[in-house]
Amino acid sequence: MKFGTTLKNCRHLLECAKELDVQIIGVKFHVSSACKESQAYVHALSDARCVFDMAGEFGFTMNMLDIGGGFTGTEFQLEEVNHVISPLLDIYFPEESGIKIISEPGSYYVSSAFTLAVNIVAKKVVENDKLCSGVEKTGSDEPAFMYYMNDGVYGSFASKLSEDLNTFPEVHKKYKEDEPLFTSSLWGPSCDELDQIVENCLLPELNVGDWLIFDNMGADSFHEPSAFNDFQRPAVYYMMSFSDWYEMQDAGITSDTMMKNYFFVPSCIQLSQEDSFSTEA
Repeated sequence: MKFGTTLKNCRHLLECAKELDVQIIGVKFHVSSACKESQAYVHALSDARCVFDMAGEFGFTMNMLDIGGGFTGTEFQLEEVNHVISPLLDIYFPEESGIKIISEPGSYYVSSAFTLAVNIVAKKVVENDKLCSGVEKTGSDEPAFMYYMNDGVYGSFASKLSEDLNTFPEVHKKYKEDEPLFTSSLWGPSCDELDQIVENCLLPELNVGDWLIFDNMGADSFHEPSAFNDFQRPAVYYMMSFSDWYEMQDAGITSDTMMKNYFFVPSCIQLSQEDSFSTEA
């Protein structure tokens, strides 16, 4: 929906480029991170090969293939994609062809860098049947809940407007293993029907003030300021593991200007006494 063309229209585009004396140097495709089928890369590479062949008919000598991005940040997904595309690249674009192959793995590197904590600001009880599509019913007489959070598609979840969410909410507060789960949906604070973050999921009953955690939120989370003036960007807190903390100390990185940021821990994350940083640190 965002960009691109179909294989069917490529011949027409190449004809136009030839008439306008525009040099075409390669093909780019993009498989959305919301796509869970690695076979999409099979079709994309096959189509790309067809476009290269078409271009040759028009006298273009293309030398670049961009396989795009959409990598979610998990090594498993990256290995799965590599397992699919490597043999096809050897077939369609062998090394001796001289075609340069590049990718745009920005999401892979940055998605795991940020974890988003959101606060429940309102809740609404609805009939279970209204939220049950695609989720197994928890009981015909049980309620369902709509939760409104302090962040939405006009903030950190902006990418939700164009593709599915690649992370799942985790409840921050501790709850019993046998505590009942209810069909729930998660919404942003705008009251816009587009501001739906999770259509339905199973969660224990939450209250206003409870926190939900979304991991892998480093990609496409910090956009331009929203058109809604009241929506502010969430505060950023720097966190690191204790092993990394002490490793940096051992390496001599103890600048007050750099290290003081790591003491600002949000109220939703409570450190136990034994987990607290030592005075010397």
